[in-house]
Amino acid sequence: MFIFTTNFPQYLLIHNNSNTILFLFIMIITIICLLMLYTFIMNKASSEVYLIDFACYKPPVSQQCSKEFALYQARSNGYFTEETIDFMEKTMERSGLGDSTYLAEVFFGKTYAPSIRDSRREVEMAVFGSVDMLLAKTGVRSEDIGILIVNCCIYNTVPSLSTIVVNRYKLPENVISYNLVGMGCSAGLLAIGLAKQLLKVHRNSYAMIVSTESITENCYTGTDRSKFLINCIFRVGGAAILLSNRRADRQTAKYRLLHTVHTNTSSSDRFYNCILREEDQAGIIGVTINKDLIAAAAATIKPNLAAVGRLILPVAEKFRYLKNRVGRKLLPTLKIRPHVPDFSTAVEHFLPHVGGKPVLDELQKTLRFSDTDMEASRMTLYRFGNTSSSSIWYELAYVEAKGRVKKGDRVWHIAFGSGFKCCSVIWRAMRTVDHDDKNPWTDEIAEFPVTLKDCGPMPVFFEPS
Repeated sequence: MFIFTTNFPQYLLIHNNSNTILFLFIMIITIICLLMLYTFIMNKASSEVYLIDFACYKPPVSQQCSKEFALYQARSNGYFTEETIDFMEKTMERSGLGDSTYLAEVFFGKTYAPSIRDSRREVEMAVFGSVDMLLAKTGVRSEDIGILIVNCCIYNTVPSLSTIVVNRYKLPENVISYNLVGMGCSAGLLAIGLAKQLLKVHRNSYAMIVSTESITENCYTGTDRSKFLINCIFRVGGAAILLSNRRADRQTAKYRLLHTVHTNTSSSDRFYNCILREEDQAGIIGVTINKDLIAAAAATIKPNLAAVGRLILPVAEKFRYLKNRVGRKLLPTLKIRPHVPDFSTAVEHFLPHVGGKPVLDELQKTLRFSDTDMEASRMTLYRFGNTSSSSIWYELAYVEAKGRVKKGDRVWHIAFGSGFKCCSVIWRAMRTVDHDDKNPWTDEIAEFPVTLKDCGPMPVFFEPS
């Protein structure tokens, strides 16, 4: 007992030292875990994607072409009969185009004899013009761009357009680049969806998307009327878009990406063949648009709208739709008309691909949007024509130039094209958009909107003559 009493202080000392060591060990482990957690959070790619800014190419005034001049050139080149020119005139007059759209330089010559050099020049002017402007607007260095996606439907060159951009702007060696071809007017929004997926796994990255089209080598000079649409409404244009998943860009970004919805009915032979680049009986290449286009568009857009509706429609509107659907199932004899959801309650800006006047008319009628809602699309078609996948960015530039984009506004981009494919992208404005001197509408926005006359239905061009 005396021995135990003598060693008791030493036991306490040993016990206290053990507690201290254990406490220090736990503290060290805790600090290490916190540091690992912090590193993981900082290194993990942000789940949010921001649209920093975008730029639309505006060709020089020397390339402006009125409908009258386009018809004059068509007569002068001697490829077309008077009957064909009359058909082209009716198509252009009723398509919704104005007299200030832009054609490629090759169409202003005495003869139409395009070369690869001419096509390359048209595309480079649009691509370099929009990318130069985008980099100037954002201040982002080309060496900081980690992802590049370029889309151009018909024009395909070697090296690819994405490689041309990498070479021109000296993008880094580890840049992730994609070149999308043959995907029609929906390719620009498909590229947004692709960039979104890539930004999920590549942290602190910038993704640049370039959308354009080339019409230099794609003027159809035969007699098959189903191939004349590109001649009549497609025009020069291009856009560059900068996306980011960097948290630091949240404060300066224009928009945040909310949703991307893609639908594809290419598995159907009927829909796959409704828009097809092929030779006519004389061996002349053109893009055929046959009578199945309307059915393909309806079948592809419908599920896209349904998916978008589930994501963005308010609860009250969803309930009305559900009540209508249940009523039609339970009471088929009453022949209750289907309820079309009012999408204007879910978005402030509706920006569909400009396709042509009949397309916009049908969309407005079906989705119950007002004339003001459709203004940006109609004015873009009037001023710039159908610039394929880049047209939706001229529309967004229009509403920005009008000062209509306010903080919190939701923007709905929708485009459709060959395949058949339909793509929707929903954005939310991070701030009220200020005046932009590089906006393609800035110098003339006060002149819009213009009053469009009702020109009647377009002539039938969905079947070979």
